[in-house]
Amino acid sequence: MPLSASHLDELRALLGEDGVLASQAARFTYEADALALEKHLPDVVALPRSSDEVAALVRWAHGLGLPVTPRGAGTGLAGGATAERGGVVLSVNRMDRVLRVEPDRLFAWVQPGLVNLWLSQQLAPQGLYYAPDPASQQVSTVGGNVATNAGGPHCLKYGVTLNHILGVVVVLYDGTVVTLGGESCDAPDYDLASVLIGSEGTLGIATEICVRLLPRPEAVKTMLFDFTTVAAACKTVSAVIAGGIVPAAMEIMDQHTVGLVEDWLHLGLKRDAAAVLLIEVDGPAVSLEPQVAA
Repeated sequence: MPLSASHLDELRALLGEDGVLASQAARFTYEADALALEKHLPDVVALPRSSDEVAALVRWAHGLGLPVTPRGAGTGLAGGATAERGGVVLSVNRMDRVLRVEPDRLFAWVQPGLVNLWLSQQLAPQGLYYAPDPASQQVSTVGGNVATNAGGPHCLKYGVTLNHILGVVVVLYDGTVVTLGGESCDAPDYDLASVLIGSEGTLGIATEICVRLLPRPEAVKTMLFDFTTVAAACKTVSAVIAGGIVPAAMEIMDQHTVGLVEDWLHLGLKRDAAAVLLIEVDGPAVSLEPQVAA
């Protein structure tokens, strides 16, 4: 529905002048995510800074019958952050703070607009990091990762986002604020936080997230192997797993993919190989050589 000037004034009263983007030029930035095949112009873009502001915004939109589409960095490739029915795009870009870190208890509370990689960078001086590392981690947000249950190359050993979220503060469709989970792995209530993770904003909007932290591995070893057939590379993967070794990451690229990577990054990969296999192991330094030798 077209928003009147009075409606926009109400929204500005909740979020401040700089928290509302109403011009057509500003809204065009939010008409699509990285897919770019589906474009839908929102009626307004809202940029709250806190859980309270998100709740106030959602209550306002609910009262007007406006759909609300949460949006992180817009790196998704499924159109999930586009306002298919118009209404409000709720961007969490200004909610980008680390709220609290408990290094001894290995968790941190963060806002959903915090860029994934920034979190690990801020934790580095304490020897900690956040394990989920989607390919978009330099720009994608923790909130977006929660919404899509993002993984990454290291999910082989460390799991996906679901495995690293302890609790979530959520704003429901009517503006009600609830906390799911908590600050421990064995919260006494139902594990409703896991239901929210991967729901792409359809069940609620995560406004504060308690993430599980890990000590940085003491050592990392990366190996690259080339093969004359793709089947041989796949058999090697099976043999590694069957041998009881769980690498931090394993990736296979066929010859066509190797060519594309070389054209773009010039890494020195063998273009004539039918496949290449990248294996990374990590852990205590004394444990790496036996893994590499195996």
